[in-house]
Amino acid sequence: MVGGKPKGVAVGGGSFSVEQPLWIAISAFRVLTLLYAIGRYAQHEQHYTNQLGAWIYMGVLSAWTLGTVKVFWSKETCTRRWLIVDLGLVVAGILLTRAFDSWHWVQGGDVTLPTIRAASAVLGFAVYGGWLPGAIAGAVVGVANVIEAGTLDGSNLHNIVLLLLSGVAIGFVVDLARKSEETLARALEIQAATRERERLARDIHDGVLQVLTLVKRRGAELGGEAAEIAALAGEQEVALRRLIASEVQPALPGGLFGAARRGRAPAAADPHLPQDLRALLAPLADPRVSVAQPGTEVLLPFRAADELAAAVGAALDNVRQHVGEQAQAWILVEDEPDAVIVSVRDDGPGFDPARLAEAEREGRLGVSQSIRGRLRDLGGSAEFFSAAGQGTEVELRVPKQRQQEG
Repeated sequence: MVGGKPKGVAVGGGSFSVEQPLWIAISAFRVLTLLYAIGRYAQHEQHYTNQLGAWIYMGVLSAWTLGTVKVFWSKETCTRRWLIVDLGLVVAGILLTRAFDSWHWVQGGDVTLPTIRAASAVLGFAVYGGWLPGAIAGAVVGVANVIEAGTLDGSNLHNIVLLLLSGVAIGFVVDLARKSEETLARALEIQAATRERERLARDIHDGVLQVLTLVKRRGAELGGEAAEIAALAGEQEVALRRLIASEVQPALPGGLFGAARRGRAPAAADPHLPQDLRALLAPLADPRVSVAQPGTEVLLPFRAADELAAAVGAALDNVRQHVGEQAQAWILVEDEPDAVIVSVRDDGPGFDPARLAEAEREGRLGVSQSIRGRLRDLGGSAEFFSAAGQGTEVELRVPKQRQQEG
């Protein structure tokens, strides 16, 4: 709290805060305790020597409480000044009890004019500023009760302890809830930034890095001046991979390299309508890539189909890069009741599965981000199966239920 009212934390883009229900409860509690105070006074009116003065105070307290219901209904409107006035009015009522009530009844432990209405003022400070303001407000009300009774007896001590405990307990809960909200909001920010970095890394891998790799390879084959360009392209490729691996850049505009993605079909015009995965994968077929798909539509939400097709394209890029341009590849689409499964298999020499972790450490994100990262964001999985001399198979699984819930 700096120079005013503590601010709540919005989670997930909303304005909900765990403090808000507490403010609503306090506003309702103020009205209920006011009604109790009026009924209690009416029951013991004959004890008072100045009944007119007592009724005037009850009228002022009623007008104030009912007139500020909306103020105390929200943490945005209830500032420190409103709480101070509310506490002052309650304390004034406690002290006026000594002047309006018969001394005999005061000594006998007669309740004060505001009675438990004083507790709502203490709880207001607790929700507003935490346990310390709640404890201070409780102490102020306690001192007023001692002054009104003229002594610290067992009844006063009991009431003071209850007020202090209530203020401290509610204030501690609010402090804990506020810190939890801040922690959650920070965690969501970090999660969003991480996803954006992963998305950007996939875009870069599917576009710029693929082009640099191609330039390096073709330039080396041509030799001469092209070999110099190939060497420069190789240096830039290494530098860019290191940049991605170190996660220096948290976010850039989406789709920066989207036009350069290889093996990705154009997306549907309306992102709110489901896409037929077959239409996205059909353009990938060529003399060296066979695509086997169901005869009926394989529908997925726009983003899920688009990302799954991009992951298939990245898998084919890996085949071309590591096996060669003349490699044969097969794509199999299976539309099961609970998931869509796409398998990409090649006729290459295979590889050691431990190489995947090593490639990720080197900043080569074709598998970790462009394939596994995409499937992970969709709630699915990407499994790699490879053995020496038997090629490689990538199984991409997207659960349908997760996409419907999303």
